[in-house]
Amino acid sequence: MHKVVPVLTVVAAMFALWYAAVPFMNVKETLTGLERAGAVVTPDNPIERRDASSFGLVFRNSFAIPATYAQDRPRLPAPHQVAQDLWETTALKKVSSKRSLVYHGWITLSATLLGFAIGTAAGILLAVGIVHNRAMDMSVMPWAIASQTIPILAIAPMIIVVLNSIGVQGLIPKAIISAYLSFFPVVVGMVKGLRAPDAMQLDLLKTYNASQNQGFWKLRLPASMPYLFASLKIGVAAALVGAIVAELPAGGARGLGGRMLTGSYYGQMVQIWSALVFAAVLAAALVLLIGFAQKLTLKRMDLS
Repeated sequence: MHKVVPVLTVVAAMFALWYAAVPFMNVKETLTGLERAGAVVTPDNPIERRDASSFGLVFRNSFAIPATYAQDRPRLPAPHQVAQDLWETTALKKVSSKRSLVYHGWITLSATLLGFAIGTAAGILLAVGIVHNRAMDMSVMPWAIASQTIPILAIAPMIIVVLNSIGVQGLIPKAIISAYLSFFPVVVGMVKGLRAPDAMQLDLLKTYNASQNQGFWKLRLPASMPYLFASLKIGVAAALVGAIVAELPAGGARGLGGRMLTGSYYGQMVQIWSALVFAAVLAAALVLLIGFAQKLTLKRMDLS
């Protein structure tokens, strides 16, 4: 219970700030709509526009605050509007429907998992090479760090265009972009973990005449597990971001990224926010699964 209360407190504070921000973000469009409808232009409650700032408009036209929470196309949708759209696009739509977030979520998730698997495998292999080979440590590690300075929004369209030119489309380009984002946390975490054993432990293995392979399997690899799982949690979230970003340059309507792109075309902010919330829930579920695997693995290895 002592762990749940702080989390719920933070969540409640976030929702309170969200609800508080809605009137200030939506007041201008709301007042314009009310004026066109002629609903409030009366001597008793005229619309006051002397202060053009959002704060001034809200305080001078407080009667319009309830209407800011019920706009069809709000600049900032209220949490209950996002929740309603999530319910309609998950529970009330068939999974096979292109209006279902479950349908789009599965498309994004498949690219995420494939990219995460590729990035994890590449990250572990690179980390092992870096730890055991000084030349790779001096050459590969700087390039791995430098690769993360390139904005993913700049490189994603290039990867998709190049792969499309050679006939590679669909899942693979998105998975490669996911792997690009997810491999770096794995490399850094695994290198740190493989180097975690201190000099006394390594010297003890030498006194037992242990080979380099035995030192890796008996000491370095077990010591790296906590670091590996910590980096996997970051890597899987990064892989999901990569998959969503990769869906944007394609310009299609498939996946959570495509859902957000379609919403931006038609000014459907509720649709964009519901896709964002669904992606956040999906990322949280993936992190929790890795955390569960971490507990089982470390318990089995007597490292918990």
